[in-house]
Amino acid sequence: MGRQKRSRVSNAPRPEQEPAGSGPPWILIGGLVVVVAAAALALLPSGGESPGAPESEVASAASETGDEAAPSPDRPAPPAAGEPTPVPPVDAPLPPLPLVSNLVPRSPQVIRDAYIFAAQNPHVLEYVPCFCGCETRGHKRNADCFVQSRNPDGSVREWDTHGMACIVCIDVARDAMQMRASGARVVDIRNAVESKYAAYERQTPTPHPPAPAPAN
Repeated sequence: MGRQKRSRVSNAPRPEQEPAGSGPPWILIGGLVVVVAAAALALLPSGGESPGAPESEVASAASETGDEAAPSPDRPAPPAAGEPTPVPPVDAPLPPLPLVSNLVPRSPQVIRDAYIFAAQNPHVLEYVPCFCGCETRGHKRNADCFVQSRNPDGSVREWDTHGMACIVCIDVARDAMQMRASGARVVDIRNAVESKYAAYERQTPTPHPPAPAPAN
């Protein structure tokens, strides 16, 4: 009996032992990591290079250099100093008015009338001052608050939107328009406007109108 038990024990299958050194190939994995890291470093830009500047920074730099303010090469030159602007034809087309509502307590029709009067009557508003302080913008007369540039025939090439947001500009132009409609001379309009706005500290350096021709 004892022998049979020993033979049964000796014939039982033994558990398989894992060979020495088996397990995750750490050396191979480490080598791959090193290769991938080296390839990534090679693709990075060198320290002397910098990524492209954002579009906003480029635009800001362009504005600082004045590139956006460069005049258009096909824009006609303004009349020579001392020469009056030609009075445009009555039927001269006008560029669209970019009206913006609720900027000043004046109706859109009043603002539109002031712009049209400035466009069609440079011989009036170019001798009428403005009193809103716009001389700091380079304005020399009330007409500059509405018209930025003209064509050689005197018609409007480009509007100035300053007048749409300035109640003083609009009121001065409206006063001149009403007096002109009543038959007032330019010199009388100039004197009346200066008298009405005498309390204002600022005034554009507007030239005086030519002296009226003596009556025969």
